[in-house]
Amino acid sequence: MQTTIPSRVIAGAVLPRSAVATGALVVSFALLTALSAQIRIPLPFTPVPITGQTFAVLLSGAALGRAAGAASQGVYLLMGLIFPFYAGGASGWTYATGATGGFLVGFIVAAWVVGALAERRQDRTVATAIPAFLTGSVIIYLMGIPWLANVLNVSWPRAVELGLAPFVLGDLAKAALAGALLPAAWKLIWSARR
Repeated sequence: MQTTIPSRVIAGAVLPRSAVATGALVVSFALLTALSAQIRIPLPFTPVPITGQTFAVLLSGAALGRAAGAASQGVYLLMGLIFPFYAGGASGWTYATGATGGFLVGFIVAAWVVGALAERRQDRTVATAIPAFLTGSVIIYLMGIPWLANVLNVSWPRAVELGLAPFVLGDLAKAALAGALLPAAWKLIWSARR
């Protein structure tokens, strides 16, 4: 089992590779996700709010790699069971298994996939980073929409209206921003090493 961040991702390229550093980064990205969950815009027609969480999820996978990125989101999910870390300061089992629970589980899978893509150097250029981040966003929707439909006992088209349609433009913007930031960060690292 991998205990350190691989050097093929940005965190491994700039920080010492150790279990302690990896653990600190896992917790830090879990806390970043919790903080971004507090950037919340409730929508009156859906239980799914607009938040900054997905941006943190995408960054965690890309910056930490698949194992540590997924671990950070797993830690976020677990911490939210006890502490008020979910959107709007919510916490507990009822929230974690409620209407947005599938999105929370999707965070773990999305961070793993984005991390795997980053380990394959898909975060080095805007042309490859944006599709990698869009893939992560799609995974979150693929996990969240069916869960939302089940919990609310609504049809799939209605679940798409509630859990996807209002968020597509924002998630495209988050993927584009992350897709611009990561290649820029890599360029800074490469220039500093020259």
